[in-house]
Amino acid sequence: MASESNNILETKDLKKYFLVRRSLNPFSRSERRYVKAVDGVSITIPRGKTVAVVGESGCGKTTLARTIAQLTSPTSGEIIFDGRLIGGGRASRKEVYKNIQIVFQDPDSSLDPKRTIEDTVGEPVRGLIGGSKSGVQDRVYRSLAAVGLSEEQAQRLPKQLSGGQRQRVAIARAISPSPKLLILDEPTSALDASVQAQILRLLIELQSTFGLSYMLITHNIAVAQYLSDTVAVMYAGHVVEYGPTKTVLAAPRHPYTITLMNAAPIANPWKRNLLSVEIKGEVPSSINPPPGCRFNPRCPYAEAICSEVDPPLEEVSPGHLVACHFKEKTEGVFAGAAAIGSGQTKGPIKAA
Repeated sequence: MASESNNILETKDLKKYFLVRRSLNPFSRSERRYVKAVDGVSITIPRGKTVAVVGESGCGKTTLARTIAQLTSPTSGEIIFDGRLIGGGRASRKEVYKNIQIVFQDPDSSLDPKRTIEDTVGEPVRGLIGGSKSGVQDRVYRSLAAVGLSEEQAQRLPKQLSGGQRQRVAIARAISPSPKLLILDEPTSALDASVQAQILRLLIELQSTFGLSYMLITHNIAVAQYLSDTVAVMYAGHVVEYGPTKTVLAAPRHPYTITLMNAAPIANPWKRNLLSVEIKGEVPSSINPPPGCRFNPRCPYAEAICSEVDPPLEEVSPGHLVACHFKEKTEGVFAGAAAIGSGQTKGPIKAA
């Protein structure tokens, strides 16, 4: 039975560690070490809304998505989907896969080159829903029509389509079993700029038409600004800033978020933001992260407490949470939303 909660998904202190073998000898007594890819993440996705998880490569955002989708088992923590606890055998994997689908980053690698588009889009329908051949075909054609593809294109192979069309196929495959949540893992990063705009507009239309909820994984601040309602900024397996997209991107308060914003490319060189917070050093090891705040070795505001105590997420404005001991020092540091545009979320994007 569906939950009456306003949230389609909630994670509580979710962790995913990967064991690192130090020796090929299975009887070795060397200490076990783990890659702490996701280390205590709690986020909420409201029904019919989009939450963007942003951060640089290696921050754990894709592992978080795969763990939520049950493609890998969590080490600890809870995943509550549609009011039910999933994972650990508590809910049918088939039911989870039907209701949570992923659109992967690169359609060239996520689509089988030897199968027709009709076979590819129909596979999750046959496996998760079933039905007669004509019923499956009808659902496939309706899914393709929803993303702007024809029945004639359903008989082609992926190599006979353009990059944008292949990504539309990937989206059609994801919506074909009528899921409630789509996880979008860098859905436009492999596409040309003009095609990116078309795919983003398509995703907005599908969300409105089918009442979908989205979890967007991206390193592109502009994509997060356009598509999401809420943004979670990840660094080294932790969420360091969380809140309404318009609020976070217009006035970021964590030094790492400010750096991401200042690094966002814009076309007008006269409007570029100079780095108001200088970041030095490298991303910390996820096997042996620094104690306290994981950003402290690179943070210009860090003091002794930062290397001793991991700061919790605390509210700085309604719904806007920041994990920083000295968040009052960053108030007003960011010059504004000029780095990515006007600051308006879900606004029009014009094709190049």
